Amino acid sequence: MTIAVDFDGTIVTHRYPDIGEERPFAIDTLKMLIAEHHRLILWSVREGQLLDDAINWCRERGVEFWAVNKDYPEERGTENNNHFSRKLKADIFIDDRNIGGLPDWGQIYQMIHEGKNWKDFIREASRSSIAQQEPPKKKHWWQF
Repeated sequence: MTIAVDFDGTIVTHRYPDIGEERPFAIDTLKMLIAEHHRLILWSVREGQLLDDAINWCRERGVEFWAVNKDYPEERGTENNNHFSRKLKADIFIDDRNIGGLPDWGQIYQMIHEGKNWKDFIREASRSSIAQQEPPKKKHWWQF
């Protein structure tokens, strides 16, 4: 599966143009996805040195992307310019600007690895809260 991953606000907290703190479990989750043979594309508005800094930050932590801001590593810009289409052909996009916000990285992994969706998490949370509530004890006719 090809997965496009945003950098600022998704892998790290927003500090653009600086690099923020790693979001909890982001790097570990990305490493697991790579180990499972998913193709990860870094999908960022960063360019030039700022993009290089983000790539190197991830590389230093053991995350090597299949491609950066393009569909595949060998993709080249048009003859007239060196720009790539910003519309990627990814199966999944992980971005902090999703409707509903960014799930935590544990949920992201479950969504990809186990095919879960938001409804599954809501259903599980609902079952969990119901199970935690003890039903009222039924009084027998002789217990008044």
